[in-house]
Amino acid sequence: MAKTKRLIQENLKLTDMVIELVDARLPLSSRNPDIDDIIKEKPRLLLMNKSDLADPLVNNAWVKWFKEQQKTVILIDSITGKGLNQIPNVSNDLLKEKRQREKAKGMVNRAIKIMVIGIPNVGKSSFINKLAGKASTKTGDRPGVTKGKQWIRLKDGYELLDTPGILWPKFEDPEVGKKLAYTGAIKDEIIQDPETLTCMLLEFLRDHYPQNVKERYKLDDIANLKGFELLYVIGRKRGCVISGGEIDTFRASSIILDEFRGAKIGKVSLEKPE
Repeated sequence: MAKTKRLIQENLKLTDMVIELVDARLPLSSRNPDIDDIIKEKPRLLLMNKSDLADPLVNNAWVKWFKEQQKTVILIDSITGKGLNQIPNVSNDLLKEKRQREKAKGMVNRAIKIMVIGIPNVGKSSFINKLAGKASTKTGDRPGVTKGKQWIRLKDGYELLDTPGILWPKFEDPEVGKKLAYTGAIKDEIIQDPETLTCMLLEFLRDHYPQNVKERYKLDDIANLKGFELLYVIGRKRGCVISGGEIDTFRASSIILDEFRGAKIGKVSLEKPE
């Protein structure tokens, strides 16, 4: 993480602007709090990626909230390409004054250099590949795929600098760590107790998206079920039964986390502006 932070600081002067990707399901928790200090006044475009996995009503509320914070924001989906066509015009608006100054000095047709940053597993590589129209970077549904910086040349005079995902050394709020673990931003092998993590996720879904859970797992009333009870019931429904009729909670947890991350439990937002 320290190495990535230095890499960003060293290359920032080579770029015209920064594109910061966040996970639309948790736009605040998926923003590294150190980034503001690193980027400072550099023009920045905030992209809420994976918006197709999040609650549409909450997405709109976040866009409104960020705009009230004087941030330029776009909802995107780097898999389908939704929202990506807005980026060139918005980027040009952000750099309008700088480009005018360059034109006055006779500097024309210079490539716009953009640094792409974000925490692990937020979809930076998929985003760049979609823009480039080819597999320019390695991708994967797990954090830590991008290991070093790399420049990618796009059409229409753009060059993107991809950087490794950067987390921060310590989560001041345990809720932030939990939300990041739900989405896979923290490597699963680091999580020592996936069953407990899944139980906490199920209780969140029970309280905020009960209909999604009931429809996905063909359940009736879940209002009075605790997380571990939901884990057992869903585990049985999914056939995670071992000798003696016990439930393989580790396997059940893996299934539930995978289905949540793939939006098979529905479009869910883990946090709201309020």
